[in-house]
Amino acid sequence: MSGPVTGSVARIGIAPVKGLALAAPDAVEVTRTGVHGDRRYALLDAQHGLANGKRLGPLVRIVPEIGDDPETLVLRLPNGSRIGGEVTLGVEVGAVFYGYERPARIVAGPYADVLSEAAGQPLTLVRMTGEGTGLDRADEGGSVSLVSSSALAAMADAAGLDAPVDSRRFRMTFTIAGVEAHAEDAWLGRPVRIGEAVVRPGGNIGRCAVTTQDPDTGIRTLDTLRLIAETRGHLLATEPLPFGVWAEVLVPGRVRVGDPVEPLPDGWTPA
Repeated sequence: MSGPVTGSVARIGIAPVKGLALAAPDAVEVTRTGVHGDRRYALLDAQHGLANGKRLGPLVRIVPEIGDDPETLVLRLPNGSRIGGEVTLGVEVGAVFYGYERPARIVAGPYADVLSEAAGQPLTLVRMTGEGTGLDRADEGGSVSLVSSSALAAMADAAGLDAPVDSRRFRMTFTIAGVEAHAEDAWLGRPVRIGEAVVRPGGNIGRCAVTTQDPDTGIRTLDTLRLIAETRGHLLATEPLPFGVWAEVLVPGRVRVGDPVEPLPDGWTPA
């Protein structure tokens, strides 16, 4: 038998386009390769390297909306205008993520010009060839990510803030309420049921400068890296400056906001 429910899903977050605004659906389908549509598209610089929020933070002001059958991508711009529609793919390219190439195809249409103007440098929008291949830790099996709401509240306390730190800074798949701060650290290597899905956390997520930026403006407003270093820098972790964990998907399924989150017994296997 499994143990008691220890938490619930407080928020779901996905990034249809890496580096642009997050979406917060009420429910998602979790597959073996992650949430359907998450990190489906990415932005490349002139050298076909990943162009992310560390350099182009204000691009989070652009809100992407995706659809399927036919596949669509619409970008809502800060001035309220919208561009895009049905997606047409062009030539194949090698998108360089952290020194390694991943297969992708250029997205035709007005996207590149609009995004380049917003960024102040040439950008190319690409569609990752396979679902899940746009995830940072795809090569390690990292399909989803988890962080506790209490960890965000603890960071706020350390910073002297009156309200919890906005979870969007960390761009996590699932924010978990009802558990102690950083409870997810203790789940490493252990199966965890989230709604209809079962995942197994495999490692800590080391943080970068993106988390210092306001999720609505992309402007640096909170020194999250200093706070993590001061409160968690002493911990033994799989990556430095750990905050949250990544996980592989053992059992696909639907997950909704409010669904229970339950660590399962050691030795649990899918039926």
